[in-house]
Amino acid sequence: MLKPRFKTKPDDDLGFGKLPTQNNQRMMNKDGSSNLQRKGLPFFKPHEAYNSLIYMSWTKFWVIILTVYFLINTLFASIYLCLGKQALAGSEAKNTFEQFFDGFFFSAQTISTVGYGHLSPSGMLTSSVAAFESLLGLLAFAMATGLLYGRFSRPNSKMAYSNNILVSPYKNGKAFMLRLANFRSNQLIDLEVEVYLAYNIETENVKTRQFLKLNLERDKVAILATSWTIVHAITDDSPLLDLTKQQLIDSDAEFLVLLKSFDDAFAQVVHSRTSYKADEIIYDAKFVTMTSTNENGLMEFDISKIGYFNLI
Repeated sequence: MLKPRFKTKPDDDLGFGKLPTQNNQRMMNKDGSSNLQRKGLPFFKPHEAYNSLIYMSWTKFWVIILTVYFLINTLFASIYLCLGKQALAGSEAKNTFEQFFDGFFFSAQTISTVGYGHLSPSGMLTSSVAAFESLLGLLAFAMATGLLYGRFSRPNSKMAYSNNILVSPYKNGKAFMLRLANFRSNQLIDLEVEVYLAYNIETENVKTRQFLKLNLERDKVAILATSWTIVHAITDDSPLLDLTKQQLIDSDAEFLVLLKSFDDAFAQVVHSRTSYKADEIIYDAKFVTMTSTNENGLMEFDISKIGYFNLI
């Protein structure tokens, strides 16, 4: 366990608290989300529905939308089936199976307000069910449209980070380096980055978590056209001076990367976060160049090489 080497500044506390981590657990996931379990919440959380539907993956989002659409039509098809064959005028169903699917497709036409006209509700009760389903369909599609707009219009960054932090030769010494690039073709301007070292310390037999902001060679760039290598020089005032990889691992060290930029497409500030554990540090290595010039003299940038490096 490391002893405190530097005094933590009040603004270095990122909101994770001083409770030490155990079993080499991350405080921040690679995607930038906080790695914690929230307890004491009610089982049914309607206030979380919008947030979950906005931030979940596109695959999960479409699975939920299609599943709900199928279940609603199945429910109303079952209702029309229970009302009997005479409930849907124009139905030529010869058995229960065909009657159910007549009700299913009539429900799909009603909920979307398409109404092909081949089938129509017969009787007050069936017409009332169809009218209610039409209202439900208007509300459901309005909600789905709002969610789609929210997902498309939500400003977010799609940053590519190197898989590892490298310890590379730098000037007359060495430096910790990581690399990032914009995965999208949009323009990011006025970028600012902060890197924090979080590790467990022991003071008077009490273990706590310490956060130290690392001084960077450059913490701002005007525009991110290609890649940006974040450099922390290992100097006499660096908290990483003389620390070995095993010492960092034993202290559950974690490097937290916080990036802020202005997205020219959304005209809004966007954020991106990631973290590296001590076992993701590669010593005596150097990143591979990502840029080159083609035969026409045009600069080419290969983002697939974001994590490529050579051992020295």
